[in-house]
Amino acid sequence: MIRTVLIALSLTIAPLTAMAECPYDHQQAMSCADGKVWDKDSKSCTSATG
Repeated sequence: MIRTVLIALSLTIAPLTAMAECPYDHQQAMSCADGKVWDKDSKSCTSATG
């Protein structure tokens, strides 16, 4: 019985701790087109040359 409660508790807490590590307004590009880089200030891909 105690083992079941501990397992249920750990399965409930695990996703909550994962969500706490990543704020809701966090965005990141997985990849940008060739010649572009991720600009964290504008939160978009921008030209890599300047």
